[in-house]
Amino acid sequence: MLRKPRKKIEDLLKWIEARPGEVAVWRTFPPQKAECGTWPALDSRLTRALALRGIDRPYLHQAEAIGAALEGKNVVVVTPTASGKTLCYNVPVVQSILEEPSSRALYLFPTKALSQDQLAELYDLVEAVEADIACFTYDGDTAPSARTKVRSAGHIVITNPDMLHTGILPHHTKWVKLFENLRYIVLDEMHGYRGVFGSHLANVIRRLKRICAFYGSKPTFICCSATIANPRELAEALLEEPVELVTKNGAPRDEKHVLIQNPPLVNRSMGIRGSSLEETAAIATEALANNISTIVFTRSRTNVELLLHRIRKNLQARSLPAEQVAGYRGGYLPNERRAIERGLRSGSIRGVISTNALELGIDIGSLELAVLHGYPGSIASAWQQMGRAGRRQGISAAVMVASSFALDQFLATQPSYFFDASPERARVNPGNLYILVNHVKCAAFELPFRAGDRFGKADVTEILEYLGEQGVLHRADDRYHWQADSFPAEAFSLRSATSENVVIIDVSDPARHTVVGEVDRPSAPMLVHPEAIYFHGARAYQVLELDSKGMRALVKPVEAEYYTDADLAVRLEVLEEFEQASPWGWGEVLFASRPTVYKKIRLSTQENVGYGNIHLDEEQMHTTGAWLTLPDNLPWENWDGDRKSSALAGLAHLLRATAPLFLMCDRSDLQVHGMVRDPHFERPTIYLADNFPGGVGLSEAAFALRGALLDSAWEALVSCPCERGCPACVGALGAQIGAKEATRLLLSSLRRPGP
Repeated sequence: MLRKPRKKIEDLLKWIEARPGEVAVWRTFPPQKAECGTWPALDSRLTRALALRGIDRPYLHQAEAIGAALEGKNVVVVTPTASGKTLCYNVPVVQSILEEPSSRALYLFPTKALSQDQLAELYDLVEAVEADIACFTYDGDTAPSARTKVRSAGHIVITNPDMLHTGILPHHTKWVKLFENLRYIVLDEMHGYRGVFGSHLANVIRRLKRICAFYGSKPTFICCSATIANPRELAEALLEEPVELVTKNGAPRDEKHVLIQNPPLVNRSMGIRGSSLEETAAIATEALANNISTIVFTRSRTNVELLLHRIRKNLQARSLPAEQVAGYRGGYLPNERRAIERGLRSGSIRGVISTNALELGIDIGSLELAVLHGYPGSIASAWQQMGRAGRRQGISAAVMVASSFALDQFLATQPSYFFDASPERARVNPGNLYILVNHVKCAAFELPFRAGDRFGKADVTEILEYLGEQGVLHRADDRYHWQADSFPAEAFSLRSATSENVVIIDVSDPARHTVVGEVDRPSAPMLVHPEAIYFHGARAYQVLELDSKGMRALVKPVEAEYYTDADLAVRLEVLEEFEQASPWGWGEVLFASRPTVYKKIRLSTQENVGYGNIHLDEEQMHTTGAWLTLPDNLPWENWDGDRKSSALAGLAHLLRATAPLFLMCDRSDLQVHGMVRDPHFERPTIYLADNFPGGVGLSEAAFALRGALLDSAWEALVSCPCERGCPACVGALGAQIGAKEATRLLLSSLRRPGP
């Protein structure tokens, strides 16, 4: 039974339930009362300041974390969004400075926006304490004139891993006061440090600890994370030290509703549903029309622009101001993002459409509704995004609109995987050779290595010898000194395989070219190839030229009623086999790709209205991959080629959809491809390859979880209500020729192999 509506948010939820389609799941989370502990021994100025802010007693998790940190123990706090994790590190840091004014702290946040946000909260506490505690941010936006003061006078320096990597560690001699007196290092949003980013950060922390040891300090780490399956394991992999785990949440919460909404079936036999993008836009429009502050999350930059375009048109049709909703994503210029953040806090912007850029705990005002356009790729991310609504008092809601993608439909029909399953494991691979070698270079630039030195727990003897042979390092007696002319930290990015971005330039005015935005280099061939339609701020631009060497895309504004979607041609080649467990294996692979054609998709109807060819060079990458080679004892000896290829493509589609559930990665982090006749094994093969140079452990984990992957693929297939196969279960190709039964037979035989 639905409860009688009490507030406008519940009226909206009943409106959603009455729409065509179905609310596949409606869970109500009841209010939770606060559970409090007691403060450890603190300076009276600090307890008075906390009391002035209405904090007389800490929540249980705050008391436990603060006590452990003050005892010098490394801590990782794992509680939901809006549970007051900030206090877990601000209190011990401020207490240490009150006890010893020379004490220093370093805060690491994954984004500059989050750094600025946390600085404001820290200022409030420091002002209430009425002590001389200097707090500064130090990032790319810090004025050169202010940097000297930050280095010399900053008790608390707030930065991000990228700035620590390029702007602080290589110049540690300018930061002597910080490193000599560094008492605490705060690592917030730790769950985001997984995959490539986390593997880089683990090595940055090795460099940081090496410099601290040189200056005689041994700081305590305080880490905060959203709920993941292995927080202690991740923290200890990043820090290479033991940590205390704090998970008991004592924070109160108000009532919250969580819905999974499935668009209506428009073709039951084919399993085709209505547009999830249109459904998301309709829900967001209705919320904004009723003055409900709303955040919409979607997976891609293109979808941000498509949703922004659609919601603004919907609002205009109701004679409502379109400017009350804005987009927010990577590729927007910094001044655009800051203006949007200010508008959200002030209330001039009531709605925002974002990629995961706003998933983190930036204070963007009080939001009542979060709408997720499709499953974001991991349970941890989904709960983070849903947690952006209801961060303050009052009933809130989150609605996930299931797309036609297989994993979305799987979760809509098997919601226990979402609500009841344990969160995913976060994985890092600090030993990735590409990553490790780059950071050894940086560490040698910062301080010479002695022969026999370890880099954290890594034995880097062979790497040092190799760099010496290459002329990068010079060995004198037992020391390796940096001797190259380059500045190694600027040669690579922590967040991707390359630090380069393609700048998008509007050249429509010959007298004045204008920078519109930017896109990371690996994505550029798919997004800004010649003739592509690029949307920015709901405005359309056509790409005139992609200058790969000059790292720029030249565009002009156009009136376009379509957008472009490129197809990628892929080939994989096994270079070395590491381990076999027939019919599975994993090892080193070559991944080569090239965009070939693009489709023109009409904005209003999503129909294909044309295509064009893309003429760009192939790009190659050495990485790691797992593979499933189909054994001889299969039921398809008498199948024709089309049936075999569609069944293989259907299985690959299912694995592509469900593997991220177990590997805690984005769909784009893992390349999954089926080959009817693989040249290496000379039999049908499906590959699951890390989409990063050198690999970051995803394919190794896929190999270890091979049984679970096949089981989840089976559940996704048999739970799909279609009859012959649809885009949700067996993909577009399988849907065209009704490949569900063939895929079922293939998968069934793989899960129960014969003798």
